[in-house]
Amino acid sequence: MKKSLLILAITLLFVWEASAQEKVEADNKLSKKEKSEGWKLLWDGVTTKGWKSGNSESFPTKGWSVDGGLLKVLKNGKGGDIITDRKYENFILKVDFKITDGANSGIKYFINRGGIGCEYQILDDQQHPDAKGGVAGNRTLGSLYDLITASPDKPFNKEQFNTAMIVVKGNHVEHWLNNIKVVEYERNNQMWKALVHYSKYKGYADFGAAAQGNILLQEHGDEVWFKNIKILVL
Repeated sequence: MKKSLLILAITLLFVWEASAQEKVEADNKLSKKEKSEGWKLLWDGVTTKGWKSGNSESFPTKGWSVDGGLLKVLKNGKGGDIITDRKYENFILKVDFKITDGANSGIKYFINRGGIGCEYQILDDQQHPDAKGGVAGNRTLGSLYDLITASPDKPFNKEQFNTAMIVVKGNHVEHWLNNIKVVEYERNNQMWKALVHYSKYKGYADFGAAAQGNILLQEHGDEVWFKNIKILVL
């Protein structure tokens, strides 16, 4: 009986280790299902290929690091934002992120001059003062920054990686957080123009109106980690 229990325990240990190893190896890789659906990695988990500074054609020499399968924004690194080499129009973007205490960052899309574009806000709502800025919480985690407030019952665990998803189909856009839709809106109509007019972007007549643009990861002076950055072009 004891020998049987020992064999069972060893077997379970091997299964657990194999499962854990499989999970580690799954980071920054596409599953067979994702490949068949047409998903592409925007970051390979090892190099900085596919990304560049928002201000030049090369990747920042400071402020960012690639460490153990993580793309890290370094605290007070002053490296500036990074953008994709390519521009995208209709897509589903997924990004796993983890924030440190009081951190502020974001994922921008439809980028135009100077890195201005629609932003999926990444923020420590409990400790960063920006959560109380804007109007009615429209600068909180998951929100369309300074325009539309994310659902207040959004699922989030600061101690773990969380998944941001942005869905763009023409003028229709959705923000998702951990498989829950937290924002939904239409661009390029009268309501959109009114939202922009009463936001910090009111001086940009074409804000968020571009048919396509780069994807941007924001460096805001706080430590934030990214991985599993992938896109499905629609």
